[in-house]
Amino acid sequence: MGALLVFLIIIGAAILIAIGIYNSLIVLRNRCDNAWSQVDVQLRRRYDLIPNLVETVKGYAKHERELFEKVTQARANAINAGTVKDQGQAENVLSGTLKSLFAVAENYPDLKANQNFLLLQEELAGTEGKIAFARQFYNDSVMKYNTKQQVFPASIIARMGNFKERDYFEIGEAEAKGPVKVSF
Repeated sequence: MGALLVFLIIIGAAILIAIGIYNSLIVLRNRCDNAWSQVDVQLRRRYDLIPNLVETVKGYAKHERELFEKVTQARANAINAGTVKDQGQAENVLSGTLKSLFAVAENYPDLKANQNFLLLQEELAGTEGKIAFARQFYNDSVMKYNTKQQVFPASIIARMGNFKERDYFEIGEAEAKGPVKVSF
């Protein structure tokens, strides 16, 4: 009778531990989803600003048509990216085209003094900071989630529960050296 009671207590404790681990994996997975949603919100805000910025610059730099097409295409690719990895690559291309757009803007003194352009520039700079913060929060959430899945005994429950590792939202080498240049 005593051995049976000890056995039942051990089994009960193991079940409670497994439930706790499973629930913590669910919480971490949901935190990753929420963090990605926050990144997505900031990226969408950035996408909404870009057409206004392009239209403002277009008025001054009519002969830069190829650049405007590249910015528009890069924005469309970023909006339509399917995975976190694809999103990171698309954002790297978009950041590069925005750098080119701001470089062109430097050649037009009237544009640099345009109030609408200055407001858009300031808004984009703030959005870039929010994207960086959201990306950091997402990557921190992914790190905790992935780590939890890799440690014992959670790794067993993660495999049984079909929990998949998440990708980090990484930026390219060139973008890692600095933010999109938005000030003159």
